[in-house]
Amino acid sequence: MLITHDTRCALDAVVDLVNTSPEGDDTPDGLSDVAALADFVRKHEISDVGVLSEFDLSAVRKVRGRFAAIFAEPEARRAAGLINELVAAAGTTPRLTDHDGYDWHVHYFAPGASVADHLAADCGMALAFFVVAGEQERLRRCEAPDCRHAFVDLSRNRSRRYCDSRTCGNRLHVAAYRARRKEAAG
Repeated sequence: MLITHDTRCALDAVVDLVNTSPEGDDTPDGLSDVAALADFVRKHEISDVGVLSEFDLSAVRKVRGRFAAIFAEPEARRAAGLINELVAAAGTTPRLTDHDGYDWHVHYFAPGASVADHLAADCGMALAFFVVAGEQERLRRCEAPDCRHAFVDLSRNRSRRYCDSRTCGNRLHVAAYRARRKEAAG
């Protein structure tokens, strides 16, 4: 599956957006305020965003919940329906652009769109490409029992199980090794 630069940027943004969600009562919301949203926008170089407000924060949190539902949906037809609803609500207006030193690429959001609509359109289309390619199962949640972060499995053989093999994967492998050693020592 060919993933263009702008699609990869949208995938990174949607994964980071979904992972800002609190995972329970003991974890904070990664989008706790407008300043956190502004940091997210800067980190992901989201273009054409004006002054952010509490309204934007609320709207992005709602979009985040809709993206989380897509990552949680194992059935491609239902995931496609969720993506269709999300992208349609954003009022997509595909257009070619070559801004800020980037070559030609497609923006799916309308000029002057809110940051929530921008994310819904561009990130929704990035996820749509996976459904179209029959690769929706690559939209996953970490299998570490104490994590559950979203990620996109871009491994060649679709075998990635953890959001980060250096943290979640390694922690579980070390725990399994210690359990085997303890059992062998009897």
